[in-house]
Amino acid sequence: MTDVLTNARILVTGGAGFIGSNLCDALLAEGSEVVCLDNFLTGKRENIAHLLANPNFTLVEGDIRDLEVCRTAIRGCTHVCHQAALGSVPRSIEDPKSTNDINISGSLNVLMSAHEEGIKRFVFASSSSVYGDEATMPKVEDKTGFPLSPYAVTKMVNESYTRVYHQIHGMETIGLRYFNVFGRRQDPEGQYAAVIPKFVELMLQSKSPIVFGDGEQTRDFTYVDNVVQMNIHALSTSNEEAFGQIFNAACGSRISINELFSSIRNLLSNYDPSIAQIDATYIGERPGDIRHSLADISKAIRHLGYQPTHDCQLGLEEAMEWYWNELRGIVVE
Repeated sequence: MTDVLTNARILVTGGAGFIGSNLCDALLAEGSEVVCLDNFLTGKRENIAHLLANPNFTLVEGDIRDLEVCRTAIRGCTHVCHQAALGSVPRSIEDPKSTNDINISGSLNVLMSAHEEGIKRFVFASSSSVYGDEATMPKVEDKTGFPLSPYAVTKMVNESYTRVYHQIHGMETIGLRYFNVFGRRQDPEGQYAAVIPKFVELMLQSKSPIVFGDGEQTRDFTYVDNVVQMNIHALSTSNEEAFGQIFNAACGSRISINELFSSIRNLLSNYDPSIAQIDATYIGERPGDIRHSLADISKAIRHLGYQPTHDCQLGLEEAMEWYWNELRGIVVE
């Protein structure tokens, strides 16, 4: 995609996670050296197992809550791609302390270490949850509402801290607000699993997926390759107007949860026709969830040259093939 990142040494925090590991793959393909920092609290060793023999890949096992670990990992790096976080709105409601410690204190450690090391380019993951109760559709970057969860609060604080580091220290910070990212390596396990892998896991077990509320709530589901592309654009751009800015990382289109369920069921039934008979189970709405979400991506197109390569349907097609091949033997017993 660009020669700018050839021979760059990039710290990817959370590099063993779903998004982080896909980023590590892409950055190595760009010719970069990659340092992956992960504590494996939510990241998985199998996500990066294929990279361990690569001479341009270094794994640092540690926690961003430890400032010295951050300093060690960042030494000699030229760029930072900060993905590490304790995700999930429901988890943050149940455990706000851990969410705060990792997402705010840990992120500040990464920022401080980057400044000490003289890092110029600092790209970080934010979240569409910062829009909170803002009713404007589509969501534009300069209009956020009141946060609806502790997780959203932490991401708003991250954005504020990085903006301050840009203003005070001249760091070239770029924040990406992720909108419901999905794709290969997204974990279906655990009570905080995202909706798409959870739907898939249950349907592969011939079980009924759970839908919160009436299923008519909408989301801008974004395939992981789109987000990887935007991170690479953000790491390599020379457009000074992008520095200190926040960008929506999304497709710019939305579907309802009911439509999502139907699409996943139809795609999986191509592999197993019996899945076509599965219906969803509807229960009460979940605290902290927003009703509708849709991103305006014109700012990212204008300043970063971003163009989504996958709409939701194409992303689902690729993701279902991956899940069928990777999970079928695990979840079907």
